[in-house]
Amino acid sequence: MRNRWVVHALLFTVRLTMAFQFQSVAAVAPLLGRAFGVGLADIGVLIGLYFTPGVALALPGGAIGQRFGDRRTMHAALLLMLGGELAIALSPAWPIQVAGRLVSGAGGVMLNVQMTKMVADWFAGQEIATAMGIFVNSWPAGIALSLVALPLIESAFGIAAVYLSVAAFIGIALAFFALLYQPPAKETTIAATSSWPDRNALVAVIVAGLIWGLFNAGLAAVFSFGPSMLAERGWSAAAAGSVTSIVLWLAVISVPLGGFLADRSGRPDMILAAGCLIGAVAMIALPRSDSVLMIVTVYGLIIGLPAGPIMSLPARVLRPQTRSLGMGVFYTLYYGTMMLGPVIAGACANWSGSAASAFDFGAATLLACPLLLWAYYRLPAATPNIA
Repeated sequence: MRNRWVVHALLFTVRLTMAFQFQSVAAVAPLLGRAFGVGLADIGVLIGLYFTPGVALALPGGAIGQRFGDRRTMHAALLLMLGGELAIALSPAWPIQVAGRLVSGAGGVMLNVQMTKMVADWFAGQEIATAMGIFVNSWPAGIALSLVALPLIESAFGIAAVYLSVAAFIGIALAFFALLYQPPAKETTIAATSSWPDRNALVAVIVAGLIWGLFNAGLAAVFSFGPSMLAERGWSAAAAGSVTSIVLWLAVISVPLGGFLADRSGRPDMILAAGCLIGAVAMIALPRSDSVLMIVTVYGLIIGLPAGPIMSLPARVLRPQTRSLGMGVFYTLYYGTMMLGPVIAGACANWSGSAASAFDFGAATLLACPLLLWAYYRLPAATPNIA
């Protein structure tokens, strides 16, 4: 397997399993709560636990892959994901659900960090932006697939079948990766001595990481609590999951479109701010309007636009020798925010007695992004870096 786009298709499919596994809790949240006797706050904790290992593993993630190599690191990551999912599927005890989620999340973090590096190895200097844009879309695509498929599996076979289906998907991905993946014939990356960014650059990276984390926390509130919110309004689990998944299917289009528009217009800040503001308005309106399909469609078309501009922020302040550790800091902030986001959103829903409050929290996180962007551009380090 030497065609880089065939390799890309394999990596895209393998990363799809991470999003599919992450969303497996939220996709059946209304039924999961009844099965275990837990509330939305507990569901929010279970969702957020998937990202908890990222706080500790994101920074050393690159070093782990460098020490053990792509294939062994990926095998270990997929085995952790598989083992955690099987534990969840085979035990009805809530503590096992929590432990299995943490183990699965550790594998997901390792997979995410390593696969990003592997795509860069194959595409460095040749269509890297296009490759990364498509690769990032494996996340919304996997979540959308989960929202459509898993409620149907649950209604036909039960919650255990949902988790076993996720485990089977991961097992198939592991087998295909082990059999088919080969590293590039020639290394395409240039080794550089890693060092910490200076103080100004580090502060800018921290702000950028918070923007990326808050943006994703706002998006996560929709697909994590959308099924529960619609179920409160009388929708079936399958219908609620299918409608919520529209956001993710449309994001598959709007994410690369946002990067294209930002590059062509030269105003990524405008794309970022407008997308977040319109997205926040849609999140506030969705639980309070009968025009669910229209608002979901608008939200899906808009919410992916800021993703590319946000991901460009660290590149403005990081030099080649500081990118490794700098991106580790960036992803640590992202995982930390994504760990807390669903927990806080679930607590808001539990406090108010309605999943609509989770949407209000998500809107607030989106509104915070333009404010942080304003602060970012006033930092000394926030100037274009073309090194």
